[in-house]
Amino acid sequence: MILTTTDVIQGAVIESYLGIVTAEVVYGSNFLRDFLAGIRDVIGGRTGSYERLFEQGQQKALAELEQRAQRLGANAVIGIEIDTGTINVDQSGVLMLITATGTAVKMR
Repeated sequence: MILTTTDVIQGAVIESYLGIVTAEVVYGSNFLRDFLAGIRDVIGGRTGSYERLFEQGQQKALAELEQRAQRLGANAVIGIEIDTGTINVDQSGVLMLITATGTAVKMR
């Protein structure tokens, strides 16, 4: 299956638009990761654990997006957008949200 951020695929003809597909991945905060990220904030530098977490979340969201599109009979998803954000739960922490959205299409 082709997954793309563009709204056209060179050389392909879209036969039908099957609808918008969306996939979400939510991660809870982790005390050790938050603690180490806090140290990075003080001394400077990148927080690799969060970078890996978001990268992994994006890959999982795309995989879920593909599965949902396949259930509609699609062989491509076009116009994909990935958004990331956080949700403050309470004093216990933050949830990290990764969302992928695109248009499922059948092409030839």
